Amino acid sequence: MARDNHARTKRLPAKRLLARFIRGERGATAVEFAFVALPFLTLLFAVVELGMVFLVGTTLENATEIAARQIRTGELQQAGGSASTFKTAVCAQMSWLGSDCSSNLSVDVRVYSTFSSVSSTSVLTNGAVDPAKQAFNTGGPEDIVLVRTFYQWQIFTPLLNAGLVNLSGNKRLITSTATFRNEPYTS
Repeated sequence: MARDNHARTKRLPAKRLLARFIRGERGATAVEFAFVALPFLTLLFAVVELGMVFLVGTTLENATEIAARQIRTGELQQAGGSASTFKTAVCAQMSWLGSDCSSNLSVDVRVYSTFSSVSSTSVLTNGAVDPAKQAFNTGGPEDIVLVRTFYQWQIFTPLLNAGLVNLSGNKRLITSTATFRNEPYTS
């Protein structure tokens, strides 16, 4: 009997403590913030990162158009330009990325006989950009040229990995394409 009484007195303070905890309102804001903070911050970082992906895509599109004009007018060919020269011209238009541009940018320039024969082949092998699948042929006057640029952007927000990552190493391949006929410049 004495043992049963002892168990009751031990449970009673626990019940009171629980009731007091439920009625208490001190720190309620902190607890509510803790519940909401992780989803809110994840969503905030996802929106910022998705915006950065779009910004890089738009910048790459613009930079590709500007640099491809050098091929279209024959300026790059007449100056003896190479793939690295063209890559430097694209990166010059994407200066806000800093030194990362040249290490993350790949270019593929090909000549076709007709616009209907232009095809876009994959430059990926096992989830990585394969330099062996890239070419650099700017063509001559009045040639049809396909210019493609590829930028590897690192994804940081964990929940975006499933939807945005298309390369190994949590990277997103952002591409830009320009197809045109070279001007009839004199070579």
